[in-house]
Amino acid sequence: MRASRMRLTSVVPVVILAAGGVVISATTHDREVERGRYLSVIGGCNDCHTPGYLEKSGAVPEGTWLTGSAVGFQGPWGTTYPSNLRLVAGAMSDAQWVMHARAARRPPMPWFNLRTMSDADLRAIYAYLRSLGAGGDAAPAYVPPGEHVATPYIDFAPKNLPPAG
Repeated sequence: MRASRMRLTSVVPVVILAAGGVVISATTHDREVERGRYLSVIGGCNDCHTPGYLEKSGAVPEGTWLTGSAVGFQGPWGTTYPSNLRLVAGAMSDAQWVMHARAARRPPMPWFNLRTMSDADLRAIYAYLRSLGAGGDAAPAYVPPGEHVATPYIDFAPKNLPPAG
């Protein structure tokens, strides 16, 4: 009798209290984190928010993923920098993250793609970011148009446009 009781307790899932007071099993949490990882990869988050990701065709350690970049994107809007999403998510609840992810951003951030994602997808990305822990430094601050930029940047200004008229 005692041995069977021990076997029974060994299959009971571990319970975690998630942000927002929702109780989920470790198995459910692990699946959510893995889904968030998948979404961040196919959604192209690493392309800008992970240093060297594009240049190395994605062959960078996962420990550096989504830590932001000091390489800016410059265009008529000024110069923007890919934020350290791990620090951003680490300072927010999941509900705050969902609102933040859907907020309009300066180019080249495709915020409109995040706006169309489901709450469950955005929460999965949040769970993945939180699972990575804090890492890296905050990205440089936005630089308005015409101001000096001291970091490397990619010029996103259109060239060779046809004459207006």
